[in-house]
Amino acid sequence: MTLTLAELAAFITSQGIPCTVDGDASVPIRAVATLEEAGEGQVSFLSNPKYEGQLATTRAAAVFVKPEVAAQQKMTLVRTPDPYAAVTAAIVRLHGYRRHPQWGLSDRAAIAKTAQVGAKANIGPGVYIAENVILGDNATVYPGVYIAQGCRIGRDVTLYPNVVIYDGCVLGDRVTIHAGSVIGEDGLGYAPVGEKWVKIPQIGSVIIGDDVEIGANCTIDRATLGNTAIGSGTKFSNLVAIGHGTRIGEDCMFVAQVGVAGSVQVGRHVTMAGQAGIVGHITIGDHATVGAKAGVTNSVEPGVTVLGQPAVPIKDCRRQIAIVQRLPEIKNEIRRLRQDIDRLREQIQNDVEPPP
Repeated sequence: MTLTLAELAAFITSQGIPCTVDGDASVPIRAVATLEEAGEGQVSFLSNPKYEGQLATTRAAAVFVKPEVAAQQKMTLVRTPDPYAAVTAAIVRLHGYRRHPQWGLSDRAAIAKTAQVGAKANIGPGVYIAENVILGDNATVYPGVYIAQGCRIGRDVTLYPNVVIYDGCVLGDRVTIHAGSVIGEDGLGYAPVGEKWVKIPQIGSVIIGDDVEIGANCTIDRATLGNTAIGSGTKFSNLVAIGHGTRIGEDCMFVAQVGVAGSVQVGRHVTMAGQAGIVGHITIGDHATVGAKAGVTNSVEPGVTVLGQPAVPIKDCRRQIAIVQRLPEIKNEIRRLRQDIDRLREQIQNDVEPPP
């Protein structure tokens, strides 16, 4: 698709993101690209000020920028309060979302007679749908997906290759699960009996709300009792592991390699950065942020940002880091002080000794 920059800006403005073209509004735009890679007919964006120097070298036909960015010679800028949101709308308009292969109901899919498959389902070869599954309208299920008995799956769901959904799990509408993820496997439930570990039957389930997206190779344990729950609108990157009985609120964002142990209560709109680890049986409050590689061992209050191992409020962590960086200097200072003390001690001893 090709639009003039004026047409593209008008569309973005219609989405509630004001745009003003500073330059040639008639330039044709056919794609979105990075500042470094963009060329003729492509629009880019500048959201992070540290990349502002690339405006001088980019070959983009136009760039989304904030209103205060200085004009560039012979460059068309599109000024907007939120360049990241603007370029997102541009990508949707020019490129759209991924178009799925169309299988209809593949004759190489195995669908149990008691399963209920909704209208316009798109089921690939090698899919297995077990007894008493309910699959909503407009579902797209890629090859190799296994849906166990008794699962209930909503409308407009997309399951990418080799997703496994264990028995009795519930998925809401418009859920997307990427390749290799497993939903509802047994949690780490074992009772110590002497020196042996005896498996506790995991008789709970997993409930996933509407508009949840789960990345590749994630795992969500079923609860021992009750449910593991993922709130509507929550998004996971890849390699996220959620322990049994954990309940995650709405509109959370978990980056790659986050691990959350069992029986954790996570509030609304919580962000967890890459490789964060959360111990079990604690609470993470609404709007909290857990920094990259943080090891959270205690509950986090709402709205607080924590970092470090063990995780502490970010201001305290920064002070700790500043002290650690000064350790060599502090060590040398302590050595000098010890030498001074030794000299003073020797001097005092000499002063108090009686003459021969």
